[in-house]
Amino acid sequence: MALTVAVTGPTGDIGISAVSALDQHPEVERVIGMARRPFDPSAQGWTKTEYRQGDILDRDAVDALVADADVVVHLAFIIMGSREESARVNLAGTRNVFEAAVASPRTRRLVYTSSVAAYGYHSDNPVPITEDVPPRGSPEHYYSQQKAACEAALAEITAGTELEVYILRPCIVAGPKALALAEAMPWNHLPDAVRKVTHAVPLLKPPFPDPGTPLQLVHHDDVASAIALAVTTSAPPGAYNLAADGVLTISEVGAALGARPIRIPHFLMTAASEVVARVPFVPSMLEWLHTGRTSVVMDTTKAKEQLGWRPNYTAAETLSALAAAT
Repeated sequence: MALTVAVTGPTGDIGISAVSALDQHPEVERVIGMARRPFDPSAQGWTKTEYRQGDILDRDAVDALVADADVVVHLAFIIMGSREESARVNLAGTRNVFEAAVASPRTRRLVYTSSVAAYGYHSDNPVPITEDVPPRGSPEHYYSQQKAACEAALAEITAGTELEVYILRPCIVAGPKALALAEAMPWNHLPDAVRKVTHAVPLLKPPFPDPGTPLQLVHHDDVASAIALAVTTSAPPGAYNLAADGVLTISEVGAALGARPIRIPHFLMTAASEVVARVPFVPSMLEWLHTGRTSVVMDTTKAKEQLGWRPNYTAAETLSALAAAT
């Protein structure tokens, strides 16, 4: 098998690892990566990959990208940003990719990297969550709402077609090449001199509330291996949960990233989430508060048994790798 794979978002938190995995895969002959900013494939040691500058909001650019592709891997997505900007890119741009993949005579498979957030932060979600749970999203959290909306659009656009669709739902992706979790912590934007002082004096570390909600992480290289499997596998199409083995506490995450964890009653987090949900014009960053109100721990049995996926990093090892890189 000599596959040509088109990848949107090859320079993102998952993209570099994913393209590296595809570039090294014996069944992949050619990788075409499209991003808004220039990148040099040779700088990453890629020998099968070529770069095209383009935007997923430009339908002509997307059509040209997928025209020669046997498989399309859609990674481009804004995680941190305003609700308005992220909706424009994440919804309209993603629809362009899905429609182009369906329209392309050559493309037979689409791999879409969604998120655990697509399930939504609902108190009636089972623990752990399996792929049988519908991706309802949470309207008060822009990222969750958009991920669920993209999956709904995907089902609508590909219904009745012969396109093989693989949906990967990773939990929080972290590691030395995926720093979004650490960068979201406000104290990590303090001057270096201030950060050194807070690290040296524990009482000066910023407080970090922990309502007792469990947390999963997954290493970017392990997500990349799942993407490579989805591109080449004979396993059935469908959705697959991705998470490292082991579950962390919010306190463990906060402490590793330079904060001073403080346990709070769970009802306080729920109450704060409900208040934020009712306040108009809340800054998008505050909407991430909703993620702490309920468990979204996933079951990864399907990915392991059907895709043959095995994460090489535990959740604790992923957190350590992230902390060491920040």
